[in-house]
Amino acid sequence: MNFMKTILNMNDFGSEVTGQNTPDPLRFAFSRKKSAHAGGMANMIPESDRETQVLSALQNTQPTTAKRCLYVHIPFCRVRCTYCNFFQYASSKSLIEDYFSALLVELKFKASQPWTQAAPFQAVYIGGGTPTDLSPEQVRRLGQAIRNHFPLTTDCEITLEGRINRFSDEMFENALEGGFNRFSFGVQSFDTHVRRSAKRLDDREPVLKRIQQLSQVDAAPIVVDLLFGLPYQTLDVWQQDLADFIESDAHGVDLYQLIEMGGTPMKGLVEKGRLPEPANTSEKASMFEYGVDFMAKHHLRRLSVNHWARDNRERSIYNSLAKTSAEVLPLGCGAGGNVGGLGIMQHRTLSAYIESIKQEQMPLAMVTQQAPKTALFAFIKASFDKGVLAKRALQKESQLDLFSYCRPLFEAWQKNGLVHCDDNYVSLTLAGQFWSVALAQAMIEVLQQSPAYKAAA
Repeated sequence: MNFMKTILNMNDFGSEVTGQNTPDPLRFAFSRKKSAHAGGMANMIPESDRETQVLSALQNTQPTTAKRCLYVHIPFCRVRCTYCNFFQYASSKSLIEDYFSALLVELKFKASQPWTQAAPFQAVYIGGGTPTDLSPEQVRRLGQAIRNHFPLTTDCEITLEGRINRFSDEMFENALEGGFNRFSFGVQSFDTHVRRSAKRLDDREPVLKRIQQLSQVDAAPIVVDLLFGLPYQTLDVWQQDLADFIESDAHGVDLYQLIEMGGTPMKGLVEKGRLPEPANTSEKASMFEYGVDFMAKHHLRRLSVNHWARDNRERSIYNSLAKTSAEVLPLGCGAGGNVGGLGIMQHRTLSAYIESIKQEQMPLAMVTQQAPKTALFAFIKASFDKGVLAKRALQKESQLDLFSYCRPLFEAWQKNGLVHCDDNYVSLTLAGQFWSVALAQAMIEVLQQSPAYKAAA
Protein backbone atom coordinates (compact mmCIF):
# COMPACT_ATOMS: atom_id res chain seq x y z
CA MET A 1 0.00 0.00 0.00
CA ASN A 2 1.22 3.56 -0.68
CA PHE A 3 0.01 7.09 -0.20
CA MET A 4 -0.67 7.56 -3.93
CA LYS A 5 -3.38 4.88 -3.73
CA THR A 6 -4.89 6.22 -0.50
CA ILE A 7 -7.49 8.96 -0.38
CA LEU A 8 -7.51 11.22 2.65
CA ASN A 9 -11.09 11.70 3.79
CA MET A 10 -11.34 14.86 5.87
CA ASN A 11 -14.73 13.73 7.18
CA ASP A 12 -12.73 11.43 9.44
CA PHE A 13 -11.26 14.44 11.27
CA GLY A 14 -12.78 17.20 13.36
CA SER A 15 -11.92 20.81 14.11
CA GLU A 16 -9.04 19.74 16.38
CA VAL A 17 -7.23 18.91 13.10
CA THR A 18 -8.73 21.34 10.59
CA GLY A 19 -9.33 24.28 12.90
CA GLN A 20 -12.60 26.15 13.21
CA ASN A 21 -14.14 27.99 10.30
CA THR A 22 -14.27 31.45 11.83
CA PRO A 23 -13.98 35.07 10.63
CA ASP A 24 -11.03 35.45 13.05
CA PRO A 25 -8.76 32.37 12.77
CA LEU A 26 -5.88 34.12 14.53
CA ARG A 27 -7.83 34.15 17.78
CA PHE A 28 -10.37 31.38 17.41
CA ALA A 29 -9.16 28.67 14.97
CA PHE A 30 -8.37 26.45 17.96
CA SER A 31 -9.45 26.69 21.58
CA ARG A 32 -5.96 27.15 22.99
CA LYS A 33 -2.33 26.23 22.53
CA LYS A 34 -1.90 22.99 24.47
CA SER A 35 1.85 22.45 24.15
CA ALA A 36 5.06 24.27 23.27
CA HIS A 37 6.08 21.47 20.86
CA ALA A 38 4.41 18.95 18.58
CA GLY A 39 5.20 15.30 19.22
CA GLY A 40 5.10 11.79 17.82
CA MET A 41 5.25 8.28 19.25
CA ALA A 42 8.14 6.31 20.76
CA ASN A 43 8.57 2.94 22.46
CA MET A 44 10.02 2.62 25.96
CA ILE A 45 13.19 0.55 26.35
CA PRO A 46 13.31 -1.59 29.52
CA GLU A 47 15.54 -0.27 32.28
CA SER A 48 17.75 -3.37 32.05
CA ASP A 49 18.60 -2.60 28.42
CA ARG A 50 18.99 1.20 28.58
CA GLU A 51 22.73 1.50 29.15
CA THR A 52 23.63 -1.30 26.72
CA GLN A 53 21.67 0.30 23.90
CA VAL A 54 22.95 3.83 24.48
CA LEU A 55 26.55 2.60 24.73
CA SER A 56 26.03 0.66 21.50
CA ALA A 57 24.79 3.81 19.77
CA LEU A 58 27.84 5.71 21.02
CA GLN A 59 30.11 3.07 19.48
CA ASN A 60 28.73 3.66 16.02
CA THR A 61 31.03 5.47 13.61
CA GLN A 62 29.00 5.06 10.42
CA PRO A 63 28.69 8.36 8.54
CA THR A 64 25.31 10.08 8.82
CA THR A 65 23.75 13.03 7.05
CA ALA A 66 22.15 14.19 10.31
CA LYS A 67 23.66 17.27 11.88
CA ARG A 68 24.55 17.09 15.53
CA CYS A 69 24.38 19.29 18.60
CA LEU A 70 25.54 19.14 22.20
CA TYR A 71 23.17 20.09 25.02
CA VAL A 72 24.47 20.65 28.56
CA HIS A 73 22.01 21.16 31.42
CA ILE A 74 22.71 23.21 34.56
CA PRO A 75 19.80 22.47 36.95
CA PHE A 76 20.17 25.38 39.38
CA CYS A 77 18.31 28.66 39.92
CA ARG A 78 18.55 31.15 42.77
CA VAL A 79 14.83 31.91 42.43
CA ARG A 80 11.99 29.93 40.88
CA CYS A 81 10.03 32.06 38.40
CA THR A 82 6.29 31.78 38.93
CA TYR A 83 5.60 30.51 35.39
CA CYS A 84 8.36 27.86 35.43
CA ASN A 85 7.54 24.16 35.50
CA PHE A 86 11.18 23.07 35.15
CA PHE A 87 12.71 24.27 38.42
CA GLN A 88 14.94 21.61 39.96
CA TYR A 89 17.36 22.95 42.58
CA ALA A 90 18.03 26.22 44.36
CA SER A 91 21.56 27.41 43.77
CA SER A 92 24.04 26.33 46.43
CA LYS A 93 27.80 26.74 46.13
CA SER A 94 28.58 23.28 47.53
CA LEU A 95 25.89 21.56 45.44
CA ILE A 96 27.07 23.32 42.30
CA GLU A 97 30.69 22.35 42.96
CA ASP A 98 29.77 18.68 43.43
CA TYR A 99 27.61 18.77 40.34
CA PHE A 100 30.23 20.51 38.21
CA SER A 101 32.83 17.87 39.10
CA ALA A 102 30.45 15.07 38.07
CA LEU A 103 29.49 16.93 34.90
CA LEU A 104 33.11 17.16 33.77
CA VAL A 105 33.51 13.41 34.29
CA GLU A 106 30.47 12.71 32.12
CA LEU A 107 31.65 15.24 29.54
CA LYS A 108 35.04 13.61 29.11
CA PHE A 109 33.54 10.11 28.96
CA LYS A 110 30.99 10.96 26.28
CA ALA A 111 33.52 13.03 24.34
CA SER A 112 35.78 9.97 24.10
CA GLN A 113 33.14 7.77 22.46
CA PRO A 114 33.60 6.75 18.80
CA TRP A 115 30.23 8.25 17.77
CA THR A 116 31.19 11.58 19.29
CA GLN A 117 34.52 11.77 17.48
CA ALA A 118 33.14 10.58 14.13
CA ALA A 119 31.78 13.97 13.00
CA PRO A 120 31.81 17.59 14.15
CA PHE A 121 29.09 19.34 16.13
CA GLN A 122 27.38 22.35 14.59
CA ALA A 123 26.00 23.84 17.81
CA VAL A 124 26.42 23.67 21.57
CA TYR A 125 23.85 24.95 24.05
CA ILE A 126 24.29 25.35 27.80
CA GLY A 127 20.77 25.57 29.22
CA GLY A 128 18.94 25.22 32.48
CA GLY A 129 18.03 26.17 35.04
CA THR A 130 20.35 29.13 35.11
CA PRO A 131 23.81 28.28 33.73
CA THR A 132 25.12 31.70 34.78
CA ASP A 133 24.69 30.61 38.40
CA LEU A 134 27.98 28.81 37.83
CA SER A 135 31.03 30.81 38.88
CA PRO A 136 32.94 32.73 36.18
CA GLU A 137 35.79 30.23 36.49
CA GLN A 138 33.41 27.27 36.08
CA VAL A 139 31.89 28.84 32.99
CA ARG A 140 35.35 29.31 31.49
CA ARG A 141 36.39 25.74 32.37
CA LEU A 142 33.19 24.30 30.91
CA GLY A 143 33.65 26.13 27.63
CA GLN A 144 37.30 25.13 27.40
CA ALA A 145 36.49 21.48 28.20
CA ILE A 146 33.94 21.39 25.39
CA ARG A 147 36.34 22.95 22.90
CA ASN A 148 39.21 20.69 23.99
CA HIS A 149 37.31 17.38 23.94
CA PHE A 150 34.59 17.66 21.29
CA PRO A 151 35.04 17.98 17.52
CA LEU A 152 33.37 21.24 16.54
CA THR A 153 32.80 22.88 13.18
CA THR A 154 34.89 25.98 12.59
CA ASP A 155 31.76 28.13 12.86
CA CYS A 156 30.18 26.17 15.72
CA GLU A 157 27.64 28.23 17.66
CA ILE A 158 28.32 27.89 21.41
CA THR A 159 25.51 29.43 23.46
CA LEU A 160 25.47 30.26 27.16
CA GLU A 161 21.97 30.78 28.52
CA GLY A 162 21.39 32.78 31.66
CA ARG A 163 19.94 35.80 33.37
CA ILE A 164 21.21 39.36 33.51
CA ASN A 165 21.22 39.43 37.32
CA ARG A 166 24.85 39.17 38.49
CA PHE A 167 26.11 38.73 34.93
CA SER A 168 29.30 40.67 35.66
CA ASP A 169 32.12 41.77 33.39
CA GLU A 170 34.17 38.99 34.99
CA MET A 171 31.52 36.43 33.96
CA PHE A 172 31.36 37.83 30.43
CA GLU A 173 35.14 37.83 30.01
CA ASN A 174 35.50 34.29 31.36
CA ALA A 175 32.74 33.05 29.08
CA LEU A 176 34.38 34.61 26.04
CA GLU A 177 37.73 33.15 27.09
CA GLY A 178 36.04 29.76 27.37
CA GLY A 179 34.91 30.03 23.76
CA PHE A 180 31.26 30.99 24.13
CA ASN A 181 30.20 33.00 21.10
CA ARG A 182 26.47 33.55 21.73
CA PHE A 183 24.56 34.63 24.84
CA SER A 184 20.83 34.13 25.45
CA PHE A 185 19.15 35.97 28.32
CA GLY A 186 15.67 35.15 29.59
CA VAL A 187 14.38 38.67 30.09
CA GLN A 188 10.70 37.67 29.60
CA SER A 189 9.56 41.25 30.25
CA PHE A 190 11.34 44.53 30.90
CA ASP A 191 8.42 45.90 32.92
CA THR A 192 9.28 46.10 36.62
CA HIS A 193 5.78 45.22 37.87
CA VAL A 194 5.49 42.22 35.55
CA ARG A 195 8.99 41.07 36.46
CA ARG A 196 8.39 41.29 40.20
CA SER A 197 5.10 39.39 39.94
CA ALA A 198 6.93 36.64 38.02
CA LYS A 199 9.80 36.55 40.59
CA ARG A 200 12.30 37.86 38.05
CA LEU A 201 15.37 39.50 39.57
CA ASP A 202 16.20 43.18 38.89
CA ASP A 203 13.97 46.01 37.74
CA ARG A 204 13.62 47.35 34.20
CA GLU A 205 16.41 49.94 34.22
CA PRO A 206 19.35 47.73 35.29
CA VAL A 207 18.24 44.94 32.91
CA LEU A 208 17.95 47.30 29.96
CA LYS A 209 21.22 49.05 30.77
CA ARG A 210 23.15 45.79 31.14
CA ILE A 211 21.92 44.37 27.83
CA GLN A 212 22.89 47.63 26.14
CA GLN A 213 26.38 47.38 27.63
CA LEU A 214 26.87 43.78 26.53
CA SER A 215 25.50 44.43 23.04
CA GLN A 216 27.73 47.45 22.50
CA VAL A 217 30.84 45.42 23.31
CA ASP A 218 30.04 43.56 20.09
CA ALA A 219 32.03 40.51 21.19
CA ALA A 220 29.22 38.01 20.50
CA PRO A 221 25.52 38.05 19.62
CA ILE A 222 23.30 38.96 22.58
CA VAL A 223 19.80 37.44 22.33
CA VAL A 224 16.82 37.99 24.62
CA ASP A 225 13.71 35.91 25.23
CA LEU A 226 10.45 37.78 25.71
CA LEU A 227 7.33 36.05 27.02
CA PHE A 228 3.86 37.41 26.27
CA GLY A 229 0.72 36.73 28.26
CA LEU A 230 2.11 37.12 31.79
CA PRO A 231 -0.03 38.53 34.63
CA TYR A 232 -0.13 42.36 34.53
CA GLN A 233 1.35 42.32 31.02
CA THR A 234 -1.31 44.26 29.12
CA LEU A 235 -1.01 44.97 25.42
CA ASP A 236 0.41 48.40 26.31
CA VAL A 237 3.06 46.79 28.50
CA TRP A 238 3.87 44.32 25.71
CA GLN A 239 4.30 47.16 23.24
CA GLN A 240 6.76 48.81 25.62
CA ASP A 241 8.61 45.49 26.05
CA LEU A 242 9.20 45.40 22.30
CA ALA A 243 10.27 49.04 22.23
CA ASP A 244 12.70 48.27 25.05
CA PHE A 245 14.14 45.40 23.02
CA ILE A 246 14.91 47.80 20.17
CA GLU A 247 16.46 50.23 22.63
CA SER A 248 18.56 47.43 24.17
CA ASP A 249 20.51 46.94 20.89
CA ALA A 250 20.36 43.16 21.42
CA HIS A 251 21.14 41.21 18.26
CA GLY A 252 18.16 38.85 18.37
CA VAL A 253 14.88 38.14 20.10
CA ASP A 254 12.50 35.22 20.70
CA LEU A 255 8.82 35.97 21.25
CA TYR A 256 7.15 33.12 23.13
CA GLN A 257 3.62 32.90 24.43
CA LEU A 258 2.95 31.82 27.99
CA ILE A 259 1.71 28.22 28.04
CA GLU A 260 -0.41 27.48 31.08
CA MET A 261 1.09 24.42 32.74
CA GLY A 262 -0.13 22.71 35.88
CA GLY A 263 2.12 22.67 38.88
CA THR A 264 3.61 26.14 38.45
CA PRO A 265 3.65 28.63 41.32
CA MET A 266 1.73 31.03 39.06
CA LYS A 267 -1.21 28.64 38.86
CA GLY A 268 -1.45 28.46 42.63
CA LEU A 269 -1.09 32.24 43.07
CA VAL A 270 -3.87 32.89 40.55
CA GLU A 271 -6.16 30.38 42.25
CA LYS A 272 -5.54 32.08 45.61
CA GLY A 273 -6.27 35.51 44.12
CA ARG A 274 -2.72 36.76 44.66
CA LEU A 275 -2.12 37.23 40.93
CA PRO A 276 -4.57 38.21 38.19
CA GLU A 277 -5.38 35.73 35.44
CA PRO A 278 -2.76 35.67 32.69
CA ALA A 279 -3.80 36.69 29.19
CA ASN A 280 -6.28 34.43 27.41
CA THR A 281 -5.66 32.99 23.96
CA SER A 282 -7.36 35.87 22.16
CA GLU A 283 -5.29 38.43 24.05
CA LYS A 284 -2.07 36.52 23.36
CA ALA A 285 -2.99 36.35 19.68
CA SER A 286 -3.23 40.15 19.64
CA MET A 287 0.19 40.37 21.28
CA PHE A 288 1.65 38.00 18.69
CA GLU A 289 0.09 40.02 15.87
CA TYR A 290 1.56 43.23 17.24
CA GLY A 291 4.96 41.57 17.68
CA VAL A 292 5.09 40.32 14.09
CA ASP A 293 4.07 43.74 12.73
CA PHE A 294 6.56 45.46 15.03
CA MET A 295 9.48 43.34 13.83
CA ALA A 296 8.56 43.95 10.20
CA LYS A 297 8.28 47.69 10.85
CA HIS A 298 11.81 47.70 12.26
CA HIS A 299 13.16 45.53 9.43
CA LEU A 300 14.38 42.62 11.54
CA ARG A 301 15.11 39.37 9.72
CA ARG A 302 12.75 36.56 10.64
CA LEU A 303 14.41 33.21 11.35
CA SER A 304 11.30 31.31 12.45
CA VAL A 305 7.73 32.01 13.49
CA ASN A 306 9.06 33.13 16.91
CA HIS A 307 12.60 34.36 16.33
CA TRP A 308 14.09 37.49 14.72
CA ALA A 309 17.64 38.71 14.12
CA ARG A 310 18.87 42.28 13.92
CA ASP A 311 21.90 41.33 11.83
CA ASN A 312 23.61 38.32 10.24
CA ARG A 313 25.64 37.47 13.33
CA GLU A 314 22.59 36.01 15.08
CA ARG A 315 21.92 32.61 13.50
CA SER A 316 20.01 30.67 16.18
CA ILE A 317 21.58 27.43 14.93
CA TYR A 318 20.87 25.25 17.97
CA ASN A 319 17.23 26.30 18.24
CA SER A 320 16.73 25.57 14.55
CA LEU A 321 18.56 22.22 14.49
CA ALA A 322 16.94 20.94 17.70
CA LYS A 323 13.56 21.07 15.92
CA THR A 324 14.82 18.92 13.04
CA SER A 325 16.14 15.35 12.90
CA ALA A 326 19.52 16.53 14.17
CA GLU A 327 21.06 14.31 16.83
CA VAL A 328 21.50 15.94 20.24
CA LEU A 329 23.98 14.50 22.74
CA PRO A 330 22.76 15.28 26.30
CA LEU A 331 25.05 16.05 29.23
CA GLY A 332 24.04 16.74 32.81
CA CYS A 333 21.22 16.19 35.28
CA GLY A 334 17.85 16.63 33.56
CA ALA A 335 19.29 16.82 30.04
CA GLY A 336 17.47 15.23 27.11
CA GLY A 337 18.55 14.35 23.59
CA ASN A 338 18.67 11.70 20.91
CA VAL A 339 21.45 9.59 19.43
CA GLY A 340 21.24 6.79 16.88
CA GLY A 341 17.47 6.59 16.92
CA LEU A 342 17.30 6.55 20.72
CA GLY A 343 15.54 9.21 22.75
CA ILE A 344 17.49 9.87 25.96
CA MET A 345 16.37 11.52 29.18
CA GLN A 346 18.90 11.73 32.01
CA HIS A 347 18.21 11.63 35.76
CA ARG A 348 16.42 14.75 37.00
CA THR A 349 17.35 13.95 40.60
CA LEU A 350 20.75 15.38 41.48
CA SER A 351 21.65 12.58 43.89
CA ALA A 352 20.80 9.89 41.32
CA TYR A 353 22.81 11.71 38.66
CA ILE A 354 25.92 12.14 40.81
CA GLU A 355 25.72 8.58 42.14
CA SER A 356 25.54 7.20 38.57
CA ILE A 357 28.66 9.14 37.63
CA LYS A 358 30.48 7.88 40.75
CA GLN A 359 29.50 4.30 39.83
CA GLU A 360 30.78 4.88 36.27
CA GLN A 361 27.26 4.34 34.92
CA MET A 362 25.31 6.42 32.47
CA PRO A 363 22.77 8.63 34.30
CA LEU A 364 19.76 7.35 32.34
CA ALA A 365 16.24 7.98 33.62
CA MET A 366 14.47 6.96 30.41
CA VAL A 367 15.43 5.70 26.95
CA THR A 368 13.01 5.27 24.06
CA GLN A 369 13.26 3.74 20.61
CA GLN A 370 12.13 6.43 18.24
CA ALA A 371 9.33 5.60 15.82
CA PRO A 372 10.32 4.77 12.21
CA LYS A 373 8.96 8.10 10.98
CA THR A 374 10.53 10.26 13.69
CA ALA A 375 12.81 12.03 11.20
CA LEU A 376 9.83 12.77 8.96
CA PHE A 377 7.83 14.15 11.86
CA ALA A 378 10.80 16.29 12.91
CA PHE A 379 10.98 17.64 9.35
CA ILE A 380 7.30 18.55 9.49
CA LYS A 381 7.69 20.30 12.85
CA ALA A 382 10.74 22.22 11.61
CA SER A 383 8.91 23.27 8.43
CA PHE A 384 5.97 24.67 10.36
CA ASP A 385 8.37 26.42 12.71
CA LYS A 386 9.89 28.09 9.64
CA GLY A 387 6.42 28.98 8.38
CA VAL A 388 6.47 27.03 5.10
CA LEU A 389 6.20 23.39 3.99
CA ALA A 390 7.79 22.67 0.60
CA LYS A 391 6.53 19.82 -1.58
CA ARG A 392 9.93 18.96 -3.05
CA ALA A 393 11.68 18.87 0.34
CA LEU A 394 8.85 16.84 1.88
CA GLN A 395 9.04 14.27 -0.91
CA LYS A 396 12.83 14.08 -0.58
CA GLU A 397 12.53 13.50 3.16
CA SER A 398 9.75 10.90 2.98
CA GLN A 399 10.31 9.27 -0.42
CA LEU A 400 6.51 9.53 -0.75
CA ASP A 401 4.16 12.07 -2.28
CA LEU A 402 2.77 13.17 1.07
CA PHE A 403 2.08 16.63 -0.28
CA SER A 404 -0.56 15.31 -2.65
CA TYR A 405 -1.93 12.93 -0.04
CA CYS A 406 -2.34 15.75 2.50
CA ARG A 407 -3.75 18.19 -0.05
CA PRO A 408 -7.31 17.86 1.39
CA LEU A 409 -5.93 18.80 4.81
CA PHE A 410 -4.08 21.80 3.38
CA GLU A 411 -7.20 22.93 1.55
CA ALA A 412 -9.23 22.66 4.75
CA TRP A 413 -6.65 24.83 6.51
CA GLN A 414 -6.70 27.29 3.62
CA LYS A 415 -10.49 27.51 3.80
CA ASN A 416 -10.14 28.25 7.51
CA GLY A 417 -7.58 31.01 6.97
CA LEU A 418 -4.54 29.20 8.36
CA VAL A 419 -2.42 28.69 5.21
CA HIS A 420 -1.96 29.65 1.60
CA CYS A 421 -1.53 26.53 -0.56
CA ASP A 422 -0.33 26.15 -4.14
CA ASP A 423 1.17 23.26 -6.13
CA ASN A 424 4.53 23.50 -4.40
CA TYR A 425 4.22 25.18 -1.01
CA VAL A 426 2.04 25.50 2.05
CA SER A 427 2.73 28.91 3.57
CA LEU A 428 1.38 29.79 6.99
CA THR A 429 -0.74 32.91 7.34
CA LEU A 430 -0.37 35.06 10.44
CA ALA A 431 -3.03 32.88 12.06
CA GLY A 432 -1.19 29.74 10.95
CA GLN A 433 2.04 31.06 12.43
CA PHE A 434 0.34 31.62 15.78
CA TRP A 435 -1.10 28.08 15.66
CA SER A 436 1.98 26.48 14.02
CA VAL A 437 2.43 23.83 16.71
CA ALA A 438 -1.23 22.81 16.44
CA LEU A 439 -0.91 22.51 12.64
CA ALA A 440 2.26 20.42 12.85
CA GLN A 441 0.64 18.13 15.41
CA ALA A 442 -2.48 17.83 13.26
CA MET A 443 -0.50 16.77 10.19
CA ILE A 444 1.44 14.22 12.22
CA GLU A 445 -1.82 12.78 13.60
CA VAL A 446 -3.31 12.55 10.10
CA LEU A 447 -0.29 10.64 8.84
CA GLN A 448 -0.22 8.34 11.85
CA GLN A 449 -3.83 7.35 11.22
CA SER A 450 -3.27 6.62 7.53
CA PRO A 451 -3.31 2.91 6.55
CA ALA A 452 -0.34 3.61 4.28
CA TYR A 453 1.66 5.08 7.19
CA LYS A 454 0.85 2.11 9.39
CA ALA A 455 1.95 -0.26 6.64
CA ALA A 456 5.19 1.67 6.09
CA ALA A 457 5.87 1.82 9.84
